[in-house]
Amino acid sequence: MSKETKDLKIEDTWEIKDRTYYLLNNKSPLSFTLPSKHTRRFPLLYFDPETNTQREIRYATNQNSVFVDEQQGQCTMRHVIFNDGALFVPKEKQSLQKLLSLYHPWKGKRYGEIDDVKEAVEDLDLFDIQLEAMNAAKGMDIDHAEAILRVEVGSDVNSLSTKEIKRDLRVFAKNNPKTFLALANDENIQLRNFGIKAREAGIIKLSQDQKTFSWGSNGKKLMTVPFDENAYSALASWFQTDEGLEVYKSIEKKFS
Repeated sequence: MSKETKDLKIEDTWEIKDRTYYLLNNKSPLSFTLPSKHTRRFPLLYFDPETNTQREIRYATNQNSVFVDEQQGQCTMRHVIFNDGALFVPKEKQSLQKLLSLYHPWKGKRYGEIDDVKEAVEDLDLFDIQLEAMNAAKGMDIDHAEAILRVEVGSDVNSLSTKEIKRDLRVFAKNNPKTFLALANDENIQLRNFGIKAREAGIIKLSQDQKTFSWGSNGKKLMTVPFDENAYSALASWFQTDEGLEVYKSIEKKFS
């Protein structure tokens, strides 16, 4: 592919518009100067896949290209500064935009570009999953709701009224829709809750090392938690075995 064809391809796919860039990791110092020319300390090189060569880049306000080998005459250099973690570049500054959007090696490492279309897609995805979670929370029975909320607030759920559980469940679904839906679709979540309530009621007890469940009344061992498993997840699975089902029914009678 010739250089002219390569340049034409870039022009065909490049959109002329205002662009905004931001520092990653929620950083927002009063000012941050991005290297804008090649130095030994901050090498600014772009690997050109068409020529298989490293090309030096730099920002010059009086040049149309960011590549040093395409710049002509005296260059007017300018610092590239983020203020309060952001940098707005109007569409008139095409050279600076292309440096930041296409060629600078720090893009995606120290800074990113706001993509309105991508953000809109992500927002729609979030709204959809929030709506799905909120609808699921609205129609959920109170026992299932309590089981899910217990994962979020622990034993504090015991002190909540039915209205408080329903409210907090919807808040949880809105703020953490993916986690909520995963818990809502977990077939063991109610069994986990059942086991926790049985332990809180003293019907069963869990050893301090979280490895053994036993009867609260006589200390007789019920089951051993497999290595590296959550104790209540293991108990929920055990309740579904023949032996565990008998224990489940016995505990259920004690709650009656």
